[in-house]
Amino acid sequence: MLGRFTKRPAVAAPAVAEREELVEVRAPVIELEAAPEISPPLPEPVPAPNNPLLSAKLLDAKVRLHRRLIEEINLSALEKLPEAEMRKHVSGLVSQYIVSERLALNARELEEFVAEILDEMTGLGPIEPLLKDPTVNDILINGHECVYVERLGVLEPTLVRFKDEAHLLRIINKIVSAVGRRVDESQPLCDARLLDGSRINIAVRPIAVDGPLVSIRKFSKKPFNLKKLVEMNAIRPQMAELLAAAVKARVTLIISGGTGSGKTTMLNALSAFISEKERLVTIEDAAELQLQQPHVGRMETRPPNIEGKGEIRQRELVKNALRMRPDRVILGECRGEEAFDMLQAMNTGHEGSMATVHANSPRDAISRLEQMIGMAGLPMTVSSIRGQIAAAIRVIVQLQRLSDGKRRITSIAEITGLESDIIQMQEIYKYVRTGTASDGSVEGHFQATGVRPRFLNDLIAQGITIPGTYFDPSKPL
Repeated sequence: MLGRFTKRPAVAAPAVAEREELVEVRAPVIELEAAPEISPPLPEPVPAPNNPLLSAKLLDAKVRLHRRLIEEINLSALEKLPEAEMRKHVSGLVSQYIVSERLALNARELEEFVAEILDEMTGLGPIEPLLKDPTVNDILINGHECVYVERLGVLEPTLVRFKDEAHLLRIINKIVSAVGRRVDESQPLCDARLLDGSRINIAVRPIAVDGPLVSIRKFSKKPFNLKKLVEMNAIRPQMAELLAAAVKARVTLIISGGTGSGKTTMLNALSAFISEKERLVTIEDAAELQLQQPHVGRMETRPPNIEGKGEIRQRELVKNALRMRPDRVILGECRGEEAFDMLQAMNTGHEGSMATVHANSPRDAISRLEQMIGMAGLPMTVSSIRGQIAAAIRVIVQLQRLSDGKRRITSIAEITGLESDIIQMQEIYKYVRTGTASDGSVEGHFQATGVRPRFLNDLIAQGITIPGTYFDPSKPL
């Protein structure tokens, strides 16, 4: 009996190791509680990369079992069952399969294996645990064998893998078909969103040379508010109070920043200060704004069909939005000729409208807007374009993701007018970077420039008072 008892861990240890690869997000390190009772001590589990054959066997078993279950059961009927009952039903089928396949799994591993099978059947397979992980902001898939995530602004590799390229493509097709899109060799690029609102970009062969590329920007179920951003030191209380007051007073804002700098997060946070009595119309490529007001009309662009027809661009949506009696138009991202129509809206009774733009500084944001208006192909001089911008936009909020992964508002600037064909701008607040700590974190502080914004008069007219000390550079923020 002793010989049989001591022999068993030698079989279980590799199975534990390969489970580490499949469920790394749920259980990064699996400790064996029975180890202290065994003599000699149980050896350390073999790392997954050193045991590819066993890893491949279990992953292959999962995919084959999924296909077999799809053939043997009525999935549409199964999905209508309560989660506990569906899990019990699938668990029985999985247990039978594991016995027939002679897979060495303990009770805990069996439970995790059942969860993964459910993810394959009703979710998005291997990446489902990453979607459920609240610490993950982005999921980046570079082919079926390479998956990265971003946690707290830092990229890190995962042990999540797909069986092969066909497995990854099946998950991709499941995503795009759910929102009425398609991706294949004739249409190898796709922007879409998951059912929970997460934004996804997909590129497949022949555009993606080494296999499908998938980028998922996760949808936050609890959007950040300004209070939370202050706690994270992305903005100081005085700056947040000024921006909140500007939104209440219908001061037109542009939020500028690079990719992943937090533009949409800031737009969501600021929109909380819009009155519930106003009608809002949002326009996006992939709907991801989370406005809390009761009166919101959401519109989303549409790509062309397989014949190249039926495309609806942002410019058409902006024009249509103006016929829908909006108090404010909110453009998720301004990237083309729709900038002209957006400025027209801001100049024709839709003050307080907001948009985001990709740029590295407030001055660059203005240049980008000039270029996008030029894309509309209208016979406008540079002076006329700059006049439109100066008349429509009052404040530019600049965001940046720093080298340590943290997001900061690096500048709040006010457009004050046009002089000699040059748009005049004054900076109200700025972030001053002073150095880098030994752990790589960026050191710096927020500072007022001493300039009082001209739109303070608009705030006073709305009954909002901002203390003058907020703009004193000698006082810390």
